[in-house]
Amino acid sequence: MYWKYFVRRILYAVMILAITVFVFSALFSTVAEQVLRAQIIEQVNAEALTLARQRTSLDPNAAQVFREYRTQQLIRRHSLDQPMAVRVVKRTLDALTLQLGNSTQIKSAAGETDVMTIIAERIPRTLLLFGVVAVIDIVAGVWLGMRKARQAGKLMDRSTDIVTMIVFGLPTWWLGMLLIMVFAFAIPIFPSGAMHASPPPESSLGYFLDLMYHLVLPVFTLVILGFWGRAYITRNIVLSTLQEDFIMSARARGLSERRILFGHTLRAAAPPIVTMSLLALLGSVGGALIFEGIFSWPGLGNLYWVAVQQNDIPVLMGNLTVTTALYIGGLAFLDLIYGFLDPRVKVGGKA
Repeated sequence: MYWKYFVRRILYAVMILAITVFVFSALFSTVAEQVLRAQIIEQVNAEALTLARQRTSLDPNAAQVFREYRTQQLIRRHSLDQPMAVRVVKRTLDALTLQLGNSTQIKSAAGETDVMTIIAERIPRTLLLFGVVAVIDIVAGVWLGMRKARQAGKLMDRSTDIVTMIVFGLPTWWLGMLLIMVFAFAIPIFPSGAMHASPPPESSLGYFLDLMYHLVLPVFTLVILGFWGRAYITRNIVLSTLQEDFIMSARARGLSERRILFGHTLRAAAPPIVTMSLLALLGSVGGALIFEGIFSWPGLGNLYWVAVQQNDIPVLMGNLTVTTALYIGGLAFLDLIYGFLDPRVKVGGKA
């Protein structure tokens, strides 16, 4: 019964997300409430100032009464007069329904302070960068892994293993800075960072080409570090699959090695390869904090760093909530498609 598994997996994902956001809310409770109280005081002062301008003969005592009444009203509205547990639960429910409030420092490109608007502006940028990297990484890694599996133990296999051991341990931030120094300053071929030139091209084609031009260096940095490891893992998975009985049977029927490799072996090895690829993509959904900072890429990782620097708790909390939701949702999606990729996975039957 696949639909039972589907419903159960979705419920598990929602439950895990709720627990995770509850923990975030509890950890950020004190600081978030300090920020909220400061916002309330700022709002009340602004309203009192507006009222004083409208009524030039406003009694100072009446103004003080207004401030106290309005402050208590806003405190009750935001449940700050409730017990700690109630406040944390309410903040969790607000986060789960994406009612993330307003930022204290950061603004969107249009000057808005709504946290969800700020985050929604950054999500496509992170997905663009790491999505392009994932596609190139998967294609190049699987292709090289299949080549290594076909020539296991030969010169090409051994030499690429050595390159993998050297490259795979390099930090992304170090290689990124090195490539910026070489290709942006020593040999100024590519820009050192950002998404567009300043000002960006006005035409649609120019805007797109400028975006692709700024993507080259960060994408190249991540791909050159990532696909070697993916190729090595793919090679081992394929070699393990080649020892299966159905591969021996295919060889006994006289099928060519190419057809066996790409028609039978790759299909059987697809689930772990897809799992590895999707997990790598999900791991980068939140944006690489240091990497995006090096290339001045305005994604979720860069937003997280800016929020920490400026102590913008609403943005920080919203960023954590959204990235966690995307990651857990991706894991749930991976579980759901795994049953289709591998018929050996039982999704609802009894042993």
